[in-house]
Amino acid sequence: MNDLLQNINKVHTTPMGVDRIKKNLSLDTDDVVMWCIEKIQSPTAIITRTAKNWYVEVDKCILTVNAYSYTIITAHKNK
Repeated sequence: MNDLLQNINKVHTTPMGVDRIKKNLSLDTDDVVMWCIEKIQSPTAIITRTAKNWYVEVDKCILTVNAYSYTIITAHKNK
């Protein structure tokens, strides 16, 4: 199990992050962080780390999470 999954309870985002993630993924949910956590914990999620960020590729989207603060920075649809 990697550090991201071990520290899933620390995953969070900023108010601007919520807006950015909702816009980029066309989400209609009030709890963006819980939506992202569920995606990160999905058995089909591919989690990789490059430098200071975790990248979670799952369900045709990519979530970017800072590896030190566990802040969800952004998310976008996988082309």
